[in-house]
Amino acid sequence: MSHLFEPYRVRDLTVPNRVWVSPMCQYSATDGVPGDWHLVHLGQFAAGGAGLVMTEATAVSAIGRISPQDTGIYTGEQVAAWRRITRFLHEQGAVTAMQLAHAGRKGSSRRPWEGTGSVPPEEGGWTAVGPAGEAFGNYAAPRPLTTEEVAQLPAEFAAGARRALEAGFDVLELHFAHGYLVHQFLSPLSNTRTDRYGGDFDGRVRLALEVAEAVRAEVGEAVPLFARLSATDWVDGGWTVEESVLLAKLLRERGVDLLDVSTGGNHPSPAIPVGPGYQVPFADRIRAETGIPAAAVGMITEPAQAEQIVASGAADAVFLGRALLRDPHWPLRAAHELGAEVRWPDQYARAKAWH
Repeated sequence: MSHLFEPYRVRDLTVPNRVWVSPMCQYSATDGVPGDWHLVHLGQFAAGGAGLVMTEATAVSAIGRISPQDTGIYTGEQVAAWRRITRFLHEQGAVTAMQLAHAGRKGSSRRPWEGTGSVPPEEGGWTAVGPAGEAFGNYAAPRPLTTEEVAQLPAEFAAGARRALEAGFDVLELHFAHGYLVHQFLSPLSNTRTDRYGGDFDGRVRLALEVAEAVRAEVGEAVPLFARLSATDWVDGGWTVEESVLLAKLLRERGVDLLDVSTGGNHPSPAIPVGPGYQVPFADRIRAETGIPAAAVGMITEPAQAEQIVASGAADAVFLGRALLRDPHWPLRAAHELGAEVRWPDQYARAKAWH
C-alpha cells in the first residue's frame, strides 16, 4: 500500500491522495480575471491525477496582486471566471483550493519574462504598500500602511474567502510566506513598526493571527483552512524556524488545519543550501513539535522520494510545482511506479489498460 496515495481527511473533506499542486503564478490574467490559460494550466493537473489542485497566489484586493497580470478574488467577474474552472476540476475528481494572498511591498512587479522591479503607475502599476518604507531589492519603495489600514486587512481576506467559496473552492490557504505582505509583518527584516503590529514577536504575528481568525469566522467550521509559512528567512536577524514553531501553535488554536511549509522570499539574496527535498526538514520539525499537520515542498521530483517523505511521517502530503510542469501526469506515473491505484480519466481508458 502506497502512503502517497492514501486519502487524506481534513474536517469534513477527503482528498483522494497526497500529491497536491503547489501554487504557481502564471502572470496571465486580465484585471484579476482568470481565463482559458488558467483552465488548461490547472485542469491538466486534475486530469493527471493530483488529489488537490491549488490556484496561484490570488489577491484579495487590486493592490494585493504581485503583478498587474495576477489573478484576484475581489470582484464578481472573478468569482464567475473561477467557477468555470472549479467545475472542471471537480469533474476530474480533484479537490479545489485557493491561495488567498496580498503581495505588499512586492506588489506591482513586472512579469518575470519582462524584467525585474516595479511597474510604475503610468504603465498600469500602482504604489505598493508594506509594513514600513523599506524596498525589496530593486523594487520601488512601498508606502507604509497606517495602523488603521492594517486593522482592515483581515476583513479583506475574509471577503476573499467568502468569494472563493462562492466560486466553488473546497479548501482555502492563507499566504503568509515568500516575502509577501503577512510575511513582511512577521519578519524583523521588513517590519520596523512601533505600533501594535510591530516590535516583539507578539506584535509581528498579530496580523497573521487576526487574518486567520477573520477567515475562520467567515467560512465556519466545515471549511479546511491551510496556511503557507516561510519557516526561515535564511538570514541572520530574520524570521526563524523557532518562531515558526511558536506561530504554528497559535494558528492551530485559531482554526488552521495544516501548514504548507516553505522558506525564504523576504530577502533578495539569502544563502540557501538548495538540494533535493531541502525544505522537508522544516515541515518535519514543525509537525513534530506542534502536532499540526504539515505539507512539504521544495525539489520533490521522484515518486520514491515523495513516498518516503509521507511514509516516514516527515509530512502529511507533498506539494509539487516544477515536477508537475514538466509532467502534468506525474501522479499517474507515480501510481504506476509505486503499484498504487489512482483515478484515471475515462478518456485515458486505453492508457489505463496499458498501466
